[in-house]
Amino acid sequence: MKKNVFKSLMISAILISFSLFITETKAQKQSDEPVLMTIGSEKVTGSEFLRIYKKNNLKNEQITKKSLDDYLNLYINFRLKVEEAKEMKLDTAKAFQKELAGYREQLAQPYLTDSTFTNALLKESYQRMQSDIRVSHILIKLPVYASPKDTAEVYNKLMDIRKKILNGESFEKMAVEYSEDPYARNQEANSTHAYAVKGNKGDLGYFTAFDMVYPFETAAYSLEPGQISLPVRTSYGYHLIKVTDKQKALGKILAAHIFIMAPFSANDSVQNIAKHKIEDIYQKMKSGIPFDSLVKKYSEDRSSAMNGGKLRWFTVSRMVPEFIETIYKLNPEECSKPIQTQYGWHIVKLIEKKGIEKFEDIKTELKEKITKDNRSTMGKNAMVNNIKKEYNFKENKKSLKKFYPVVDTLIFVGKWDITKAKDLTQPMFTLGNNSFTQQNFANYISTNQTKANVAPDAKNKLDKNVLVNDLYKNFVETSCINFLNNELENKFPDFKALMKEYLDGMLLFELTDKKVWSKSVKDSAGLANFYQDNKSNYMWDERLNASVFTCANKTVADDVKKQIIKSGKNYNSKALLALINKSNPKDLKIDSASFSKNENKAIDAIKWIANEKPVDVNVDSTIKFVIVYKVLAPQPKTLDEAKGIITADYQDYLEKQWITDLKKKYVVNVNNDIFNSLVK
Repeated sequence: MKKNVFKSLMISAILISFSLFITETKAQKQSDEPVLMTIGSEKVTGSEFLRIYKKNNLKNEQITKKSLDDYLNLYINFRLKVEEAKEMKLDTAKAFQKELAGYREQLAQPYLTDSTFTNALLKESYQRMQSDIRVSHILIKLPVYASPKDTAEVYNKLMDIRKKILNGESFEKMAVEYSEDPYARNQEANSTHAYAVKGNKGDLGYFTAFDMVYPFETAAYSLEPGQISLPVRTSYGYHLIKVTDKQKALGKILAAHIFIMAPFSANDSVQNIAKHKIEDIYQKMKSGIPFDSLVKKYSEDRSSAMNGGKLRWFTVSRMVPEFIETIYKLNPEECSKPIQTQYGWHIVKLIEKKGIEKFEDIKTELKEKITKDNRSTMGKNAMVNNIKKEYNFKENKKSLKKFYPVVDTLIFVGKWDITKAKDLTQPMFTLGNNSFTQQNFANYISTNQTKANVAPDAKNKLDKNVLVNDLYKNFVETSCINFLNNELENKFPDFKALMKEYLDGMLLFELTDKKVWSKSVKDSAGLANFYQDNKSNYMWDERLNASVFTCANKTVADDVKKQIIKSGKNYNSKALLALINKSNPKDLKIDSASFSKNENKAIDAIKWIANEKPVDVNVDSTIKFVIVYKVLAPQPKTLDEAKGIITADYQDYLEKQWITDLKKKYVVNVNNDIFNSLVK
């Protein structure tokens, strides 16, 4: 096993064994507890030893004097190695510190998120996944950092459109007239799509949880079919949303189709020909001609036609709404009447639909989606609010306004000069005993300013003060999370213990690798000497030097024996194989080796006498015979023959020698009264 793989498995094992113990408790000072043992400069309390013992008592066996005695010896050896690693300052190496910091970052994550919010989001997402909804929208674009004035104008414009719709105007007509989603109107052919695209009049088709940005999804799932939302803000701008249909979720869908191409841009003649063609195919299907035959002969989707028209598994958001609308009405193995989409005509066959899996089966997948989705900010906001409350967050709101004059529009292209804020030094907020100043915020702005991804026609709508406010909000959140992160060892005793275990485990690995594992591989002279001193431990039992001949039939066997007798002791296996297998390479197989007992059935079936004559063997359905050359007496294995087990034994030897040296170097004292009390 490679070193990095082994190390990763060891660290993972520590993590898994601890994952069930994330609790918030108040630490009992170690100095208040009786010391069970001292190992060099390290002091170990009775409760610490018992905690580690219980953690490794995976079978939950009863604590006995013997089990504690056995574990005490293992634990002392472990602590001796860690003490030696610390004295060698392995924990101060930059690479070691970087790796430990990486593990800490991973382990800290559960403590830096609000589990209540995460669980609520999991349940909400799963609940929404039970339904597919079809929505239409009207979009008015607005940059994220738009001014309050521009934001109000867009909001009010959509409110006026909404009023018209409620007074009887068609939502579709308003989408075509006002929506800034270009697909609301017909699109000419271009580099993005080879054919002209029919405008959807605001219809986005069907979708489910995670298919849309979270604010849009939330607004849509709060509506019933026919209802129209108030303006909804997303990173794209403001939307009016209308739910047009709601169905029980299909989940994943496997379907096939017969397709006749007639794109939206085709003239009436092409459209009529395609329509008559699909209707003719439908009549043939109704008359009994199999769907698969019709697909192969007529379908113009050649990528699927050779596979029975079968498409890849898909979800509702991956197909045009007419296709999905048809799927809802079909049972497995049922075919639809011809339907038209902007691409042409289809006959759809539903093969299989997988509903939504059980919550427990997809819980981990949902968690991962939440962390990558903008809904995760809700849990973060909840955690930040808890931190502010617990650590007495106090804010000087006037200090933020000082940045409005010194931050210019160069911030939108990532070129704001931090020296413009050199005179700003006031505190902005406090958290616990920590004060965060204007200079801290200026550094945050300078580090986090990026070129704004805004369409050219929207640049004049950008408001730098809105961006400053957003950066300040992020600065406060980041500062709060970092503050708690730095407090984890003080706030959570279990986390502190876990980090100590990782530190000790990494030190143990590094030093054991130097002293034992790598040394046993690199120290070829030491390994050879160890082998010479202990070669009697690596003995072959009595063996038989022989060849086993497996023949395709009796004729082949007779021919092989004849050739062997003809050649006498000088027969050549390669030449014999080449001669016999000239017409069929499977006619003859020869296995020659020094065989031990229970290694080969044919060898076990004969008497172990060297006679160098073919001996027929009946052990299976094949025709076999054996020639015995020599009976080998027990003898030591060579180093190469037993290198694996010899290396493992050499590692054990090195480790025992190392432990002996460590016990001479470090004083170990155990308080027997306290140790005996642990059993009771």
